[in-house]
Amino acid sequence: MRWDLLRVALLALVPVGASAAPPAPDTEALPALDARTSLLVVSPHPDDETLCCAGVIQRVIAAGGRVSVVWITSGDAERMSLLLAGSLLGDPVKARALGAQRMAEAREASRLLGVPAAGQLFLGYPDGGLQALLSDHRTVPYVSAATAVAAVPYPDALFPGHPYTAESLEHDFRAVLERVRPSLILAPSELDTHPDHRAAGLLAMAQGARPGSAPQLRYWIVHGGEGWPSPRGLLAGVPLTAAPRARGLEPLPFALAPAEEDRELLALEAHRTQMRVMAPFLLAFVRTTELFSSRPQLAPPLPP
Repeated sequence: MRWDLLRVALLALVPVGASAAPPAPDTEALPALDARTSLLVVSPHPDDETLCCAGVIQRVIAAGGRVSVVWITSGDAERMSLLLAGSLLGDPVKARALGAQRMAEAREASRLLGVPAAGQLFLGYPDGGLQALLSDHRTVPYVSAATAVAAVPYPDALFPGHPYTAESLEHDFRAVLERVRPSLILAPSELDTHPDHRAAGLLAMAQGARPGSAPQLRYWIVHGGEGWPSPRGLLAGVPLTAAPRARGLEPLPFALAPAEEDRELLALEAHRTQMRVMAPFLLAFVRTTELFSSRPQLAPPLPP
């Protein structure tokens, strides 16, 4: 099934009229963050939560609000880390071990940002497979090429053993929404170049707009085009510039205090497996601003 058909299928879950009109122009990147805020960060992989949203997470915690992070995958197919682990030809056991290690790193990183253990939620779906799963595996399980499994293999995930199907993923994500009852969701934009990010963003958009759920959604980009963010590496006092893929979305900056930047760096360093293989890229997100848009895409969604 083509990607545009998947988008139509997921957005068919959105109530009629929910996305009929573009949102009013924003004057602030985010709604007010206070003790009533219940924030849910939708993270396709361990580390995305820190790259996109470390400052917002800290600000909500400091205001007395609640923060939860849901990791859709466990990052168990990251090729360079598997190569460093000696898995040149592919080793499902090592891939699952990598997933468990990245989950532990995400727990530490989010703890450093102030997220309590109860707000650290792992679904354990296939890294690199979300778009295919949602497109072509409604009820027939998808088999991960990395881990060689067709169901959540991690015993400390929210729903171990749940099959790798679109129905199961949507059910599990709805369960997270019912548990967290977010007032604000930060999710990937459909314009992110990574297919897992696009799929996770569509999932959040469709499920977050279901009847009985009224969170505000804001969208972020991590994979935003060749060479972005630029410059690479850790640079003090530099704001994050809009990604080439975000042109037309008019993302607005959320300014971080110096102490929030410092804490973001500590959290990022907790993602040791990723820092070993892509530190310059990751460090380029430790900036004085984070960027969010009220729209996930340039054009209105296609009609169902």
